Amino acid sequence: MHRLLLILTASLLYVSAAAQTPAQLSVPRLQLTSGGEWWQEIDAAMENGDVPFVMIDRVGWSEQYPYKPQVKFRIAYTESDILLQYDVVEQGTRATWGTDEGARPYMDSCVEFFVAPYSDSLYYNLEVTCIGVATFDGGPMGGERPRAGSEVMQQIRRHSSLGAEPFGDTSEQTQWRLTIAMPINLILPDGESIEGRTMRANFYKCGDQMAVPHYLSWSPIEWSRPNFHLPDQFGYLQFE
Repeated sequence: MHRLLLILTASLLYVSAAAQTPAQLSVPRLQLTSGGEWWQEIDAAMENGDVPFVMIDRVGWSEQYPYKPQVKFRIAYTESDILLQYDVVEQGTRATWGTDEGARPYMDSCVEFFVAPYSDSLYYNLEVTCIGVATFDGGPMGGERPRAGSEVMQQIRRHSSLGAEPFGDTSEQTQWRLTIAMPINLILPDGESIEGRTMRANFYKCGDQMAVPHYLSWSPIEWSRPNFHLPDQFGYLQFE
């Protein structure tokens, strides 16, 4: 019996450790072809390049926030930009902010991309609502994290299938796609190439003031309360 208990305990510990292994993903390089709107070019390049969608389905605080909308993303890059697409299906959505200035995207239906380009504590977070209203911050964990102004935000292209006008709260099932092109030089400001680099990152879906608040992540998080600002728990992106 004692041996059986030891085996069961070891098995449970192994399963728990395995469940918390940081996520990993290879990021392909794409060549965009001109023709159509920029987001259509990204969509076509990702489809032609067989860039897979990956689920954002980790619910780190399931007892308090069990709701899990269907969320997936895919990521690629070009010589100049990191390309992101999020596909979301959720029961009800929210879009109250109409401009980047002063916005708090995490209060609405929001997807997020956090990335640490180097091995130190510096990381950046891009937070975008379902209609493309966004904020971009950078700095060390626990330190000053200045918010980017309009000059930077204008460089981060965003397109939502829901349009760009706020509509408040809805209750019906809603499906939407958000496409983003973020300049690489916002996270590698010295003109360094992103090719061949490994970076720590995480992808999220949240909605603090939605009818049903929720907090989902791509790579698992171990914390007592919802907190996405934990770069030591990010997953890994390998830029091919």
